[in-house]
Amino acid sequence: MEQGAARERATERSSPPFGDATGAVRPEPARPEPARTPSTRPEPPRAESVRVPEQTRGTEPGRGPEHARGEHTHGEPAPGPRTVRRHSVRGQILEALRTALVGGELRPGEVYSAPVLAERFGVSATPVREAMQRLAVEGAVEVVPNRGFRVTERTPRELAELAEVRALIEVPVMLRLARTVPAARWAELRPLAEATATAAARGDRAHYAETDRAFHRAVLSLAGNEQLLAVADDLHRRSQWPLISAPALRHGDLVADAAEHTALLDALIAQDLTVVQALVREHFTGSEC
Repeated sequence: MEQGAARERATERSSPPFGDATGAVRPEPARPEPARTPSTRPEPPRAESVRVPEQTRGTEPGRGPEHARGEHTHGEPAPGPRTVRRHSVRGQILEALRTALVGGELRPGEVYSAPVLAERFGVSATPVREAMQRLAVEGAVEVVPNRGFRVTERTPRELAELAEVRALIEVPVMLRLARTVPAARWAELRPLAEATATAAARGDRAHYAETDRAFHRAVLSLAGNEQLLAVADDLHRRSQWPLISAPALRHGDLVADAAEHTALLDALIAQDLTVVQALVREHFTGSEC
């Protein structure tokens, strides 16, 4: 048995692990690396290849030629859509046309073409047409096919009807506000009333029309009714378009009309409902603004 065990021990010593017949350790064979397959993930585009979509291209004042091509770099906002700028231009043209209407530059009964007005403003005809379409909705002009837009000929009866509707809406609202709004809140509106007086003193009818609307909006906004504001402002604008046969509003009449705003605030602060009602009705029927 001892001889058998000795032979087994001799056999174990003659077979070293990972060795050859001499007992030297053989290096472990290198394992082959798996073959790499090409990546299918697309590489991100380089900065110089990023371009703004065609529909958003355009130039702006003070921008370089690279912006005219619609290119931009990281850290710099891309130009906005052209439609946003067109809407902005349309809004500016709309306000300019409203001012020209109130000031009498655009005469009632006359026809004006969009291309001619566009040349005057230095813009394309598209924003002028869009602004004129808005004025047509407001009743200031009417479309003349293949010619342009005719300034509406406002009649005295139409102005009287507008004044009546405004009184029906605004008198009850102001009487209710006179009972509930504190005096300090009314006092905050005095700068708006003073702005109408300043415009009237200069004889600036267009600016007076703007400040007059701002004053009435501020008063009615205290009711917290957005629909009321929209309807009242639309009626107010319609009542400001001039009559075809009416002479220019006299300077004294404009000043007196502006003074009614301050008197109305005084009556609202005092909660004198009788004076409030009388002043509002007189304000609507006593002038064209």
